[in-house]
Amino acid sequence: FMIDFRKILVKYDTPVPRYTSYPTAPHFIQGLGGELLQSTLSSLDTAKRLSLYIHIPYCDRLCWFCGCHTKQTNQYAPVVKYVDTLIAEIMLLGEKSSCRPLLGEVHFGGGSPSLLRSEDMIRIRQALGLVFQIDKATQISVEIDPNDHNDDMIYGLKSIGLTRASIGVQDFDPEVQKAINRPQSFEQTFDLVRALRSIGISSVNVDALYGLPLQNKQRLQKTIERVISMEPDRIAMFGYAHVPWVKKHQSMINEGDLPGNIERYEQAKLAEELLVQSGFQKIGLDHYARPDDKLAQCANQGILRRNFQGYTSDPCETLIGLGASSIGQSTEGHFQNIVPTGQYTLAVNNGTLPAAKGYRFTQDDRIRGWIIERLMCDFHLKF
Repeated sequence: FMIDFRKILVKYDTPVPRYTSYPTAPHFIQGLGGELLQSTLSSLDTAKRLSLYIHIPYCDRLCWFCGCHTKQTNQYAPVVKYVDTLIAEIMLLGEKSSCRPLLGEVHFGGGSPSLLRSEDMIRIRQALGLVFQIDKATQISVEIDPNDHNDDMIYGLKSIGLTRASIGVQDFDPEVQKAINRPQSFEQTFDLVRALRSIGISSVNVDALYGLPLQNKQRLQKTIERVISMEPDRIAMFGYAHVPWVKKHQSMINEGDLPGNIERYEQAKLAEELLVQSGFQKIGLDHYARPDDKLAQCANQGILRRNFQGYTSDPCETLIGLGASSIGQSTEGHFQNIVPTGQYTLAVNNGTLPAAKGYRFTQDDRIRGWIIERLMCDFHLKF
């Protein structure tokens, strides 16, 4: 009995939600976020760790494939102003929290949080230490653009207690990089990995993409082989989502250069074969990890989780988002901060929690969300 996946791909050729949450963000309700966040903060318990996502919505270049809430800046002054607001938001959370809880994980995303100067990384870390408890079990991860790599960045990452680095690669082929406005050599990327290992970072993740313009199986194979040679602990192998009606800068990509769905499927299968043959364990839909990595261990134990950052070993029930556009979650529901940085800054400076949109869970939502998460993590369900 053979399944013709090509026929299935043609039959079900339609866009579907990306379930990093259920219900998904388009269902969030304006005006409910602040209420849900305040309720969550009022019921925090020192016996339970919570996690933080910190969004830095700036890049020193704009990659055309990007689907994140970010903007390009050639000046550092707006970044300093944003960090000031971020610290004010942290202090505001402290004022409205019922206790000073322990942190499980802190993830800096963006944008490019690696463009932060060390002094600003340290300022954020010090503010977090005033409002939350950080101990040796707290995991701190940062998304890094290799083009930001310099001695000051490495010093900053070491100073904040970085435990896991996530490095953006996408593709190493020069033609593909030109098509997505992401010039980045293999050598500078490998130099970054070596620098991170030298300061004791034992967990390195690499993000790569398939389905990019001008990408084919031969080019993708070469990229994956180079990624493997850097000996990362985890690899996220995402499929590029072309949504220029949502992200206008994606219109800079020539749609005629994009591979079709059959080619995308074959690229994804090729990546899976190469990575599994090299000793990586497949995790969920699009992640891979070394067998001794915590992500693989959680998958094997049936306790793998999926949140707004993708597949994770983070067991915390509560995730609080800091910064413009960031999304949080508790047992009560989802809450999302104001997206435009100017409006976000105004709200924080007025002493108001910047959470705007939100969604309060019903029991039906909890059941469906749990089912979706288990299917995406385990590919089966035990009722």
